[in-house]
Amino acid sequence: MVQMAIHVEGLLAIVIFYLLILMVGIWAAWKNKHAGISEGTDRSESIMVGGRDIGLFVGGFTMTATWVGGGYINGTAESVYVPGCGLAWAQAPFGYALSLVVGGLFFAKPMRSRGYVTMLDPFQQLYGQRMGGLLFIPALLGEIFWSAAILSALGATLSVIVDMDINMSVMVSALIAVFYTLVGGLYSVAYTDVVQLFCIFLGLWISVPFALSNPAVSDIAVTAVKAVFQDPWLGEIHPSDGWMWADNFCLLMLGGIPWQVYFQRVLSASSATYAQVLSFLAAFGCLVMAVPSVLIGAIGASTDWNQTSYGPVAPVDKDESDMILPIVLQHLCPSFVSFFGLGAVSAAVMSSADSSILSASSMFARNIYQLAFRQSASDREIVWVMRITIFVFGAVSTAMALLTGSVYGLWYLSSDLVYVIIFPQLLSVLFIKGTNTYGSVAGYVFGLLLRIGGGEPYLRLPPFIYYPGWQMREKQHRLTQEVERFVEQRFPYKTVSMLASLLSNAAFSYLAKYLFESGTLSPKYDFLDAVVSKHSKETMDKTTLVAHDTIILSELSAVKPRHMTSLAGTFMNADVLKDEGSVSPDHEHE
Repeated sequence: MVQMAIHVEGLLAIVIFYLLILMVGIWAAWKNKHAGISEGTDRSESIMVGGRDIGLFVGGFTMTATWVGGGYINGTAESVYVPGCGLAWAQAPFGYALSLVVGGLFFAKPMRSRGYVTMLDPFQQLYGQRMGGLLFIPALLGEIFWSAAILSALGATLSVIVDMDINMSVMVSALIAVFYTLVGGLYSVAYTDVVQLFCIFLGLWISVPFALSNPAVSDIAVTAVKAVFQDPWLGEIHPSDGWMWADNFCLLMLGGIPWQVYFQRVLSASSATYAQVLSFLAAFGCLVMAVPSVLIGAIGASTDWNQTSYGPVAPVDKDESDMILPIVLQHLCPSFVSFFGLGAVSAAVMSSADSSILSASSMFARNIYQLAFRQSASDREIVWVMRITIFVFGAVSTAMALLTGSVYGLWYLSSDLVYVIIFPQLLSVLFIKGTNTYGSVAGYVFGLLLRIGGGEPYLRLPPFIYYPGWQMREKQHRLTQEVERFVEQRFPYKTVSMLASLLSNAAFSYLAKYLFESGTLSPKYDFLDAVVSKHSKETMDKTTLVAHDTIILSELSAVKPRHMTSLAGTFMNADVLKDEGSVSPDHEHE
């Protein structure tokens, strides 16, 4: 009977959290129902970028909450806890914080000051609609697999503590997130992020002192450097693993930039300078929010599980390392504290799932539906397309979370593709002069082949390119005793693939330009209309981007005739790095 009462308490805590978030989402939608529209902004754009009037307080919270989700919190605790990894391999907090700093320094200002609505706008403007459509694929897969991965993490967490049916908990969470995103768009997502971050911070920090003072837990300062129950939780990086560590760190730091969830926040800031400040605030927020997770991982590594209600076998020996955070909350804290912490984790998951679903539907509605197929679509039509796709993408993420066991593997692969394909394309489109669609296609293909060629052990995808230093590894599943053999690539092949994609984009762009302009190839072979027609008309129909004066024509980077330029000037688009305050209409009022 006591057991049942605990579950009722837990259920009640979660219901209260969910109702609070749902009410905040609906209130934000109601409060901002007419925001941005009075100034002549479309309703669809208001849903996507919130009328471009998100301030510092809400903006800082919502940008932090983009990264600080269920995966971030659970994953950081797991990395610190797992023997052989430890804090040295918990790269997410530092990697994502640095990605926000780099994004703020170099990417936020040019993107915001040109008034784009989604991350794909500059690609379609320079490389055309078809290339924009191709780049939409890895961006969409990344968002959907990310949502699915964190929803499945939530299901696992809830089932640990509340003994709830996993499927039910995932579906309810997804429905609530989809509902308030449908109702209020970015405003609802942003305001609920503030509540969710507050809940996470409070929930985890309340749990930490209780867990630390549990008699089963040794002093974490001792277990950091000394093996007590398992290897020290500070961990170490062996020289032979240095390249792999650096490769993964670059993946987080640079691959964390080209996500629509990030640029949705950047583009919703009230000015280009604000967009930069928000990025720096969020970088600080990411580090602060990781501290309780690191401590919980350290507590897990310092616990004599024999003295707890969990049982004599440690979580790592039961293949439950990924659940270390909910396990510590449940078995080392009083029940009322663990339920508060659990509510916090479920809030974290919803804060990431809602923004990913909104990002995917924003890109589809604007860059695929409106700009590629229905340029004459009315604003009302775009709003309905967004609503339908929010529901569809939400349903797809939920289905994947429930049906596929390898959802984390899919997310790893898709986030690699975002790094290897979209990041070099974003660099090219913003900072390298003269790249065109031919280079973009070449970069896409090279990046894709080199990354897929390296294989993906999580998906049991064998490699067909064996990079230098590869090793055959064996992994034994502790529960089934099944031995799995896989190839471990110790070469930094993800970063090398990204650089190859960047260089091939520039090389093939200049090759195509030279071949057509020198007359070596006849203009009729310019089937992508990327070089010859560039002088007579822009690749993308500018009227679609300049509709309703959301972007002033002078803001779009026009094709200027170049007379004399140095070699460095040819490769670096220096205009972008200058202070573009004169371009941004917001700066006139600052």
